[in-house]
Amino acid sequence: MNTVKYVKDSQVEMTELILPSDANPLGFLLGGRLMHWIDICAAMSAMKHSGKVVVTASVDELNFLCPIKIGEVVILKASVNRVFRTSMEVGVKVFAMNPLTGEIRHANSAYLTFVAIDENGKPVPVPPIVPETDEEKRRYEEALLRRQQRLKHKEEIKNVRKQRVNNP
Repeated sequence: MNTVKYVKDSQVEMTELILPSDANPLGFLLGGRLMHWIDICAAMSAMKHSGKVVVTASVDELNFLCPIKIGEVVILKASVNRVFRTSMEVGVKVFAMNPLTGEIRHANSAYLTFVAIDENGKPVPVPPIVPETDEEKRRYEEALLRRQQRLKHKEEIKNVRKQRVNNP
């Protein structure tokens, strides 16, 4: 079986300077651009942990906590929260930094699920992850709750669709 890995080994940090091409007409970072960066940062963390190509399976809710302006720096920090069999939940925390004052604000948090795949696009097992710090253990436990919610929601949607087909 796969060897055990630690959360710290999956950590990735990405930085981006907000340029006019990243912004809306009001001078704030486009939400879609930030979502793209979140996906990339999370995917790098999942690949670093699994040693495999990964695909995005789901993105939990995204909450934009504060606007990020042209000229500010976005710092994205990602790590694997929990591994299931072939899937991993990755948490990404986003910060906005004013490079002139050094002020840092929490701008966004997101949870994404990735599936590791082989060269034929088939899911493959992922090494287990061991949380060490209290924060890592909290995220590890909460990841299971989020997964249970995602699976429950998926089943509810399936049932609604089945009812529509049977009762047009």
